[in-house]
Amino acid sequence: MTGAEPADVAAAFRERFGAPAQAVVRAPGRVNLIGEHTDYNEGFVLPMAIDREVRMAVRPRTDGRVVVRALDVGEEAEFEVDAPTKGRGWSEYLKGVAWSLAWAGIELRGFEAAFSGNVPRGSGLSSSAALELAVARAFHVSSSFEWEPERIARICQRAENEWLGVRSGIMDQLASAAGQEGHALLIDCRSLAVDPVPLPSGSAVLVLDTSTRRALVGSDYNERREQCEEAARRLSVASLRELTRERLEAQAHLLTPLLLRRVRHVVAENDRTLAAAAAMRAGDASRLGELMNESHISLRDDFEVSSKALDAMVSCARSQPGCLGARLTGAGFAGCAVALVTAEAASAVAAAVGDCYRTASGREPQIYLCRAAAGAGLI
Repeated sequence: MTGAEPADVAAAFRERFGAPAQAVVRAPGRVNLIGEHTDYNEGFVLPMAIDREVRMAVRPRTDGRVVVRALDVGEEAEFEVDAPTKGRGWSEYLKGVAWSLAWAGIELRGFEAAFSGNVPRGSGLSSSAALELAVARAFHVSSSFEWEPERIARICQRAENEWLGVRSGIMDQLASAAGQEGHALLIDCRSLAVDPVPLPSGSAVLVLDTSTRRALVGSDYNERREQCEEAARRLSVASLRELTRERLEAQAHLLTPLLLRRVRHVVAENDRTLAAAAAMRAGDASRLGELMNESHISLRDDFEVSSKALDAMVSCARSQPGCLGARLTGAGFAGCAVALVTAEAASAVAAAVGDCYRTASGREPQIYLCRAAAGAGLI
């Protein structure tokens, strides 16, 4: 099982800027246990923040200039908080957060920073949300506004939707902002109510990285969201959250076969997510695993966001003694799967799944045993 620590951002800051940082902030990635493509349909999701994160050493400036060193790529970016201009690359996440914070009426001052992270990019573990929340925390240090996790998550989501052009839901940013140690979060994506749910005793979570990557910008992700919006219009509902299985059956004739499959996934996935939270509260890890298995089948067949690599990884995981359930996680198309395993078998399952996937795909996987971590904060 792998997982290198982020670089020493405090030492790197001192070397680059010639003085100590005032603070080191962190923001975690997340793995979604169940509830996929439901967030932008105002449904339910069940993610947990994980112990893989972005760390940023920060020193406030007295002006509006932001100067940031990205240690993992050896690059630097600068911009003015009151006049960010769109470009390309990792700095767009910083500029987008600055733009969205200012739009929300928050007066910003600049900062100097160095950052590093160990959330794999493009893997479905929300490296972008981790960076966005770390940047928001850096601005919190420099600009001293009130830190309200739900509000800040909304602001960072707007940065991703409107500055970056990815029409993501609220799950990633809210999980990174509000995570709790030892718990997943049942999130109602309509009300933003957050209900911490403990992981079943004796179970553990493995993240299974297929070593395949996708970019959400320009991908089929936005197309899936547009299909859901079209289905909602045809069914005369504000969002697919309003549908029950019975109502969908009664109105199925209003949808094309493709749209029916998309909606069927969302409606069933909301039910599965609520059932999964109930199973976790009851300590029923076996039932949680069964629901994860059902979720993958639905994502593969009805929502059509799996891939050969993801299917191979999930199959390898399910074939191992000690694996209770597995599914793709994140938007799909590439990236990671997640497996619920018995804690005592976690290391053996990880090794066996790695061997199985290498043989099946010819790729080298990365496998992480993840702990449920706290949300964005100071180190």
